[in-house]
Amino acid sequence: MTLQRRAFPAMMLSAATVLSTPLLAPAAHAASGEDLQKQAQFTLKTLYKARPGSEALAQKAKAALVFPNIIKAGLIFGGAYGEGVLLQNQVFAGYFNSVSASFGLQAGAQSFGYVLFVMTDAAVESLKGRDGWELGVGPSIVVVDSGVASKLSTTTLKDDVYAYIFDQSGMMASLGLEGTKISRIKQP
Repeated sequence: MTLQRRAFPAMMLSAATVLSTPLLAPAAHAASGEDLQKQAQFTLKTLYKARPGSEALAQKAKAALVFPNIIKAGLIFGGAYGEGVLLQNQVFAGYFNSVSASFGLQAGAQSFGYVLFVMTDAAVESLKGRDGWELGVGPSIVVVDSGVASKLSTTTLKDDVYAYIFDQSGMMASLGLEGTKISRIKQP
């Protein structure tokens, strides 16, 4: 029985490694810069049609950071990775990646996308900082769901960043953005 108890953590670590291997080598699956820009534009158009009020919010934003596809997987240890683009005044302003790691009771794999509408100049500068930006630390962020969306208007906006999470597919115990590190990258 002692041998089985010792073998269990090793098996779990092996399984977590196998599940998270695609997250450790994201460059192999990265889209070109041009493809990523097209995906971001398509993502925004789709979001505006699906979520009332999102386009009005975008028009008030100083910038929009669009991550069309994030892949998240884990078994005890987990991680998520995706690449996106920053748009300022509807003009491309840089590439970014979104990386997170987690540990705990979790199992599964999931893909999703998200858009961050950055509402203040200070938050945009924080995002562009050379060390990147960790969500949940720094500018205040509000995840927009149907309840929040029904209360938002362009005159009641007071937070630094509004996030829309969309297109969840797969099965994972939880979904969140806190603890996610966003950093500027060179053109993929």
